[in-house]
This record gives sequence, structure tokens and C-alpha cells, in this order.
Amino acid sequence: MQILVINSGSSSIKFQLIHMPSAEVACKGLVERIGTPNTKVHWTIKGQSVSETVHLSNHEDGLHHITKILKNPENKLISHPEDIKAVVHRVVHGGNTFNKPTIIDAVVLSEIERLSALAPLHNPANAKGIKVASDIFPKAVQIAIFDTAFHTTLPEKAYTYAIPKTLSEQHHIRVYGFHGTSHEYVSKVAMDHLKLKHGKLISIHLGNGCSITAIKAGKSIDHSLGFGPSNGLIMGTRSGDIDQSVLFYLMDTLGLPSPDVQNMIQKQSGLLGITGYSDLRDIQAKAEEGNLDCQLALEMTAYRIKKYIGAYVAAMNGVDALIFTAGIGENSSLLRAMVCTDMDALGLKIDLKKNKGRTANVLEIDHDLSKVKILVIPTNEELEMAQQSYALLKG
Repeated sequence: MQILVINSGSSSIKFQLIHMPSAEVACKGLVERIGTPNTKVHWTIKGQSVSETVHLSNHEDGLHHITKILKNPENKLISHPEDIKAVVHRVVHGGNTFNKPTIIDAVVLSEIERLSALAPLHNPANAKGIKVASDIFPKAVQIAIFDTAFHTTLPEKAYTYAIPKTLSEQHHIRVYGFHGTSHEYVSKVAMDHLKLKHGKLISIHLGNGCSITAIKAGKSIDHSLGFGPSNGLIMGTRSGDIDQSVLFYLMDTLGLPSPDVQNMIQKQSGLLGITGYSDLRDIQAKAEEGNLDCQLALEMTAYRIKKYIGAYVAAMNGVDALIFTAGIGENSSLLRAMVCTDMDALGLKIDLKKNKGRTANVLEIDHDLSKVKILVIPTNEELEMAQQSYALLKG
């Protein structure tokens, strides 16, 4: 069975064509910097990698470009859209409705669109991807995997907001959590690698969107993102944690309409707001050139992550391993070093030489004197999504 996995982020699309149940990856790729003149498209087939720079205005253009790659006769992947038996979509917000892999019909799609108010950077792109994929692959089963599903194990004390109880109960206002598929995958890999059955892990997902999760015995017990995917850590364009008084000040004193404030917090803040750049690679390069704003942004990002690590060590009364994953977590040795430096009180000590290494599996970057394992694990949300979807289809 050929399954096409579509993972739409706020400015990117990762994709994999996977043969199940063998889990053989026929093609994998990434479309990044969508909406810019320099959209990058990378894909790998049978160990051969190709990259190109194109202009893709939106996620719809990106999906059509991916289909072009798959249908190219030279790539020998698919000869007809009906070769794809299922298209699996990462959907960020499942609200209080979805907590497991779900076959998409008109009702499910409508609910995903309704939940866009809670994830305005993601659910609209997810819904658009579903519609476009349904047109391109009309015979394929469309399946949604929800980012929020892994965090349904959060205890009540962690997911409840200190607001009037009637609001929580009647309007389902609570912590939902996100990046669940990524955190679930890397935690499984870490527990297998370390031969832990009931380990205490802290998983740090750092990409354009960022989050951190406390995982105990394989279950999410606390998480940095909440009702929507905009609080917690500093992100590419999202502010992360902010005093709500600032938002009231912007609206009540400066007279900014609520939609403008939301747009500011979601799309004009974070690294972009501090530096003018949303991509950490650009920020690191400018910081090395002496840009003070970029240097500050790196320090702020690392500092926020450190604070959450400390909180989650307290919540679990210890930690066995720290996991870095996703684009920044896997590739920025600088940020990893900044996060793990001066953390001796928590038993964390990084080996700077090991930290420069690269791996396709698990990279251990902790010093021999570290009491806590520090791991870099490339996330593979697509494989996790394919496995969950195959299990659903097989019943």
C-alpha cells in the first residue's frame, strides 16, 4: 500500500511516499520558505537528492509542485494518482472533538475549518491541503492525524486554566498541546535507545513553531503550548509567553483591533519581531556578523527553553533524558550549546565536541560527567503518521 504523508507547517510542507507495512520510503522531501520568492524544494529518491529554488505563493502551489515530482516519469514513483491508496494529513488542532486518527469526510473537514480560529497559522493550511489532495487523488482515503491527540493524557491540574469553571466546561477552554506526533515519535525512539520502560523525558521540538513536553512513562504530562499554538517558547513569528496585560494595553490604550493584535502575536512577533528575520539560520549568520538584535534573540530563545526545562524537571521530580528535535533542534549546535550550558544544577552537561556531530538516527551529545542523557533525534512525524493510518485502515 502506497501512502502519501503530507505535513503542512506554517511555512513549509514535508512529504513522504511510504510503502506500508514495510515502512520503505520511496520519496521524501521538504518545501520550505513558502510565500517567499526563494521557496526551497528538496527531495530524495533512492539516496539521490535534488534541490531547487522556485516561487510558491502558498501551500496549494506547494502541493501541486509535490505532485509534479511524484508523477515525473523519470522518478518512477507513480504512474497515476490512483496508485496512492491513502493521503495522510497532519492537522494541528483537533479541539475537543478528535483524539485519534480519523478518516476525513465533509463533516470532519468542516470541523477542522471551524477550529481554524484556534490555530490560524496551521488549520487553514491543513484544510487547504486536504481539499487540494482530494482533487488530485480522488480515489485515495484522506486521513487526519491530529497534533493535539498525544496530549490527551495531560492531567487535569496541567490542562485546566484558572478561569471561571463555567467557561472551561461550556466552551472547552483548556490546554490542548501541539506537535504531538513529533513528541510521540522521538520519545519512543529515545526510550528504545536508552532501554527505558518508564523513563522521564523532556522533548524539545524547535522549528518555525516550537514546543517542549514533559513525558513520563511514554505519556505527555505537561506541555508548553496551550489552547492555541502561540504561547510557551519563542518561535519564528509567534511571541510565545506574554503578559496578557500587554494585549489589553494594545487594544484598550493603543486602540488596536483584536484581529490586528492576534495577527501581531501570531505573524509579526517572535524572532521576526525582535530581529526582522524569522529563520534561525539567518539570525545565527547575522549574530556572527555582530548584529545585536540577533544576538539578543538567540539569548532570549535559549533562556526561555532553560526555564521550561527547569519547570519540567520539577514537575517530574527528575529527568532521564533531554531530546532536541525538528529543524532547529536537529541542526543548530549553537542553540543546543546555549541551552545546555550552565545547567549543572540539573545534572546536565553537554559535550561540545559531540554536539558538532550529525546523525540520521540518535546522536548523544552529553558529557561523560552528565547525569542526564542529552540526545538529538531527527523527528519523523511522517513515519509515525503512516503507521497510525495503516493500523486504522487495517482495522
